[in-house]
Amino acid sequence: MQKQTNIQDLFLNMARRDRVPVTVFLVNGFQLRGVIRGFDNFVVLLECDGRQQLIYKHALSTISPSRELPIKLGFAEKDDICPEEIE
Repeated sequence: MQKQTNIQDLFLNMARRDRVPVTVFLVNGFQLRGVIRGFDNFVVLLECDGRQQLIYKHALSTISPSRELPIKLGFAEKDDICPEEIE
């Protein structure tokens, strides 16, 4: 049985591991810029200007990395699918 890909964990782990600066947009409109230091099922730990911020995931709207993260999803991209397969 093949394990299902968790895109959220892939994204957060790659940003953390590669220390990619991110902009975090909160649901209230605030923006935080920093580096992801850790995460679990409920929170993201962000380091901003030498300070740690523990952000609950339910308060997040968007996380935008400063550069593209090369995430391999493990399923066919839209352009890789033959037209006959789409119905």
